Amino acid sequence: MSDLPIYEPMLATRWPAAFSDPAWAFEVKWDGVRAIAAWDGVGLDLRSRTGRAIGKTYPDLGHLAGLPPCVLDGEIVAFDEEGRPSFGRLQTRMNLRTAAGSEVETPVSFMAFDLLYWEVPLVDQPWRSRRDQLSQLELPLPYLIPEPVIGDGEALWAGVADQRLEGMVGKRLDSAYRPGTRSADWRKIARVDQVRAVVGGYLPGEGSRASTFGSLLLGLIDEDGLRYIGSVGTGFSGATLRAIRAALDESETEEPAFRDGADIPARAVFVEPSLIALVEFKEWTRAGKLRAPSFKGFTDDDWQAITWGAEGPPAPKTGSG
Repeated sequence: MSDLPIYEPMLATRWPAAFSDPAWAFEVKWDGVRAIAAWDGVGLDLRSRTGRAIGKTYPDLGHLAGLPPCVLDGEIVAFDEEGRPSFGRLQTRMNLRTAAGSEVETPVSFMAFDLLYWEVPLVDQPWRSRRDQLSQLELPLPYLIPEPVIGDGEALWAGVADQRLEGMVGKRLDSAYRPGTRSADWRKIARVDQVRAVVGGYLPGEGSRASTFGSLLLGLIDEDGLRYIGSVGTGFSGATLRAIRAALDESETEEPAFRDGADIPARAVFVEPSLIALVEFKEWTRAGKLRAPSFKGFTDDDWQAITWGAEGPPAPKTGSG
């Protein structure tokens, strides 16, 4: 590729509730795969949040013909029949065949929400300047530039709730872009709680699931190792159950990945920690376990980055700051 800078995505901190503030912009939180698209004028280098090259997975995003060299930050999204982002549908396009169980070519869009480079680096410029320049780009389909809401986060939140979307992100108007940093200048507010968790084992299935599994055992990394946060046994299709069981069999081990063995169910079968599950859940219990979790799919994150600090329950906060 070219000499374009390589950027890691800037990350948002969790925030407990929607707020309004004229010094902030608010955007829909898309239920997809975060990606950086670097176009050098000839070819496009598309990378996931972890830096993995994913251009072959999404050939329909492979060019930005007619544009000067630029680097976009955004989200790869697949929409369902009702026009809502669907992470489950996106699984059919990801390199995570354990979750896909299908080779269906699902259309995707790239929701471009930041511009990091446009002939020169822009990361030190304030968000409002980068966003103004992004709006000047005539991006070809399926690249889209979603419109932010300035100031009135609570109005956007009402729309998010009405459309049953995943949540929203607030961004300080004067915030620079800090690659690879989780910053309080960006705040994510979730309508539906989600967690990325390391799969450290499973429970054998019974009845109709005797040949697959009953539930996946989940954990988060803390200072002592992999902390058990509960199991998820719902949200799987029949094809997904079979594909996941095949992946589990390949990584089975006698050595428990979890450091708190007393909490682990007696019939547990352990696996090497490599699969990362995205799970929706109702709330965190006081004991630090997931209540009413449901499986959504797998991500391509590095399991060592799935920590209690990054994914565990947020500390209470008040005000907009």
